[in-house]
Amino acid sequence: MIGWVDAGSGASGDMLLGALIGAGVPVDVLASSVQAVAPEHIALSAETVTRNGFAATRCHVETAESRTSRTWRDIRVLLADADLDVGARRRAETTFDRLAAAEATAHGIPVDEVHFHEVGALDAIADVVGVCAGLEHLALDELVVSPVAVGSGTITGTHGTMPVPPPAVAELLRGAPSYAGPVPLEMCTPTGAALLVSNATSFGAQPLMVVAQIGAGAGGRDPEGQANILRLLIGEPAGQAPPDTASLVIETNVDDLDPRLWPTVIASLLHAGASDAWLTPILMKKGRPAHTLSVLVTAELAGQVRTELFRQTSTIGVRETAVVKHALKREIRVVSVAGHRVQVKLALQNDAVVTVQPEYDDVAAVAEATKRPVKDVLADAVAASRALTR
Repeated sequence: MIGWVDAGSGASGDMLLGALIGAGVPVDVLASSVQAVAPEHIALSAETVTRNGFAATRCHVETAESRTSRTWRDIRVLLADADLDVGARRRAETTFDRLAAAEATAHGIPVDEVHFHEVGALDAIADVVGVCAGLEHLALDELVVSPVAVGSGTITGTHGTMPVPPPAVAELLRGAPSYAGPVPLEMCTPTGAALLVSNATSFGAQPLMVVAQIGAGAGGRDPEGQANILRLLIGEPAGQAPPDTASLVIETNVDDLDPRLWPTVIASLLHAGASDAWLTPILMKKGRPAHTLSVLVTAELAGQVRTELFRQTSTIGVRETAVVKHALKREIRVVSVAGHRVQVKLALQNDAVVTVQPEYDDVAAVAEATKRPVKDVLADAVAASRALTR
């Protein structure tokens, strides 16, 4: 099961709560978790409203009047002492920790000394714990979040007038895709940003999926010309065809590395996230024999792979070329060879099998176990694999 959050109208805790309820998470699941943490009474309720003509679920958080000021240290104790699902507690701790760190950075003080305007409030406890409990209830394997709309203009708070996004939101969304607009208001709150970045497995457009449930959570405002709604789509992945992937080929020529190190270099680059890595023998200037090291990697992982390349080799520079990787849909099957399991990779185009290949490591393991030549075991594995396509 996977989910996609459409944050094209920004995000807040109550919008995420409404989207979860609209997608089928019972209000009681959220309310019981919130009450387990809250030191004072909190009640959740939901109703259907419209935002710019579109129906959505509005989640109301009702709290008692409280003048208690709470820090991240106080909330950490509340979470630790609560009778809360382990997964929900872990999500909530991560979210509050990110939020506290962002506020500390924005104000230039230690994390545990931050007195939050939002985090310490009961409604923020409800937002964070409720959303984390709802996501844990859904047990999603993947949660993709769209680029986040943050709004524009200025807002006025306890620290005076500041630009949108405010410092804490900008800090929280560091490294995540975001953009200004679509209306001149604050569209993404610190709590909303913290919840998104703490629970997203990735950011991007809606993945290929068969949608089963849709929840739309309404924000408190109803600005003209913009549906103030956050959507949550839940469903199953639609096939396993890898999308066309924007990638880089990183290359460097090396003539002074001990050749015995190359297997380790290749292995370390693959471990760091490279899709593939290979060597090409070349002859450099002055007639020196050398190798071109080529590494294929997605743009997202290029930085860490580049760092590993410099760490493991003697090169002092690389060149990079943008490419697009097209991959066929793949399936993994299992065949029996001499009573042993061998995994087989099938590549499909338009649902027709075009390539069948046994996993060589499995073949080698069977050969070792049966004391047979690898070439004979491979021939048997290929024959068994081809039977899968008949």
